[in-house]
Amino acid sequence: MIKSVHSYWAYLVLFVLLLAVFKAILGVISKKEYDPKTFRVALFTLIVSHIQLLIGLVLYFTSSRFSLWADLGVGEVMKTAVHRLYLVEHPTINILAVALITIGYSKHKKKRLSAPKFKTLAIFYTIALLLILSRIPWDVWPN
Repeated sequence: MIKSVHSYWAYLVLFVLLLAVFKAILGVISKKEYDPKTFRVALFTLIVSHIQLLIGLVLYFTSSRFSLWADLGVGEVMKTAVHRLYLVEHPTINILAVALITIGYSKHKKKRLSAPKFKTLAIFYTIALLLILSRIPWDVWPN
């Protein structure tokens, strides 16, 4: 069940993150004023990404794959692409992506003017989006 929640919640994370990136880039390009709606989208992105991270951590430590560390050892896990993806790359890169979302959100709040707010969100949230997209196990997702 946790795996299903993690998979379906990922749709929400991607949708909201894409929306936040789009709004931030549009704000930079069009030199719009930063508005409460953009703030809410950025905040909601932060919240849903943190929830996804927590669900992912529960899944990581309760899944049968976690026992592969003990059964196969670090060397064998790192040699096998699918084990390396699920046990090392996917969690590490996504933790980094959520950290970037958190940093970007925190830094943008400290800015006073609209342009720096949009620019900060655009940079951090876009990098986070690219990282997340790079480590989605596409062969089994979105199933």
